Amino acid sequence: MKIFALIFIMLISSLGPSIVIALVGYASVQGLSRNPSASSKILVTMILAFVFAEAIAIISLLAVLNSLG
Repeated sequence: MKIFALIFIMLISSLGPSIVIALVGYASVQGLSRNPSASSKILVTMILAFVFAEAIAIISLLAVLNSLG
């Protein structure tokens, strides 16, 4: 039963950052289509959002793997 709970936690913890990455990508494409001259500012913000979302995913993965051991 503990394994199923950890699998569910891993699913939730990987689904959250995936949704964030999708929303950031969608918003950046919309922003670039509206104002192409702001591409450098949008790119920096987009990369920072991706990095933080992936960091959350890695930390949650490590927490789940630590709970298995």
